[in-house]
Amino acid sequence: MTNYSVTEIGKLNDLDKNFENGKAFLHDSLDLTSCEISLNCVPKGYKVPFNHKHKENEEIYIAIKGKGILTVDGKEIELKEGTSVRVATSASRTLANTGDDIFQFICVQAKENSLTQYVATDGVLC
Repeated sequence: MTNYSVTEIGKLNDLDKNFENGKAFLHDSLDLTSCEISLNCVPKGYKVPFNHKHKENEEIYIAIKGKGILTVDGKEIELKEGTSVRVATSASRTLANTGDDIFQFICVQAKENSLTQYVATDGVLC
């Protein structure tokens, strides 16, 4: 076993062709142990047909291309390239592509309130 994992999903613009629902989950392909990450490509005009919550994982949405609306507890939040939003476990959420082209984003799920170290406190020079 190595100290790293590598996966190739191809071009983000091809996610909708290569993965079910335009969504690639990295948990299994990278053997992730601390979070789930999905790369998402939402077609023009698409809206997720349901709201959802999570039992343990907060979600962080990071918009990388196009435009969308993330609706959290009934409040609409505009997403565009460079926008990031954290959504707590108890919040109801859904998402729609509101742009003229595909909408791409990364979603990171991690157990809420589990982070005990980060950048400056976790790094060690070697």
